[in-house]
Amino acid sequence: MEFDYSTALTHAMGHVMKLHKKNVEYLIQNYDVYPGQPILLMRLAHTDGLIQKELARRIQVKPATLTVMINRMEKCGLVERRADERDQRISRVFLTDKGRLATKAVKEALRVLELKCFEDFTAEEKIVLQGMLDRMHGNLMAFYMENIQPSEEAKE
Repeated sequence: MEFDYSTALTHAMGHVMKLHKKNVEYLIQNYDVYPGQPILLMRLAHTDGLIQKELARRIQVKPATLTVMINRMEKCGLVERRADERDQRISRVFLTDKGRLATKAVKEALRVLELKCFEDFTAEEKIVLQGMLDRMHGNLMAFYMENIQPSEEAKE
């Protein structure tokens, strides 16, 4: 039987995640936060003042992509770069007051959507789903480490 992606569970999951992202964007539209930026705000809220290289690693984007994101967020007043106190060659990224306010809005949007997503689920169903997602993550991480990671390291 030929694989039909339109009926695949991963296809349905992709649709759910796209709709989730659209709803987050709608809920935070008044905070100058653009697509892709909420994760950066959340990371800085957890550990403010990270160096760009570490921040790129933690949100899993290329350093060049992160630079574009930070430049845009700096122009909007959400973040600021400051030289490291011990090594002036290193730049650290910090949330501004406006960035902290936007982060609160992102957290609230995520909280609201978490409740909305699972309003018809029992506690047991959520536990089962979490277990399934954890297993899927493990399967995909193992595939990545076996196949993709070695070739990525060879390029560097």
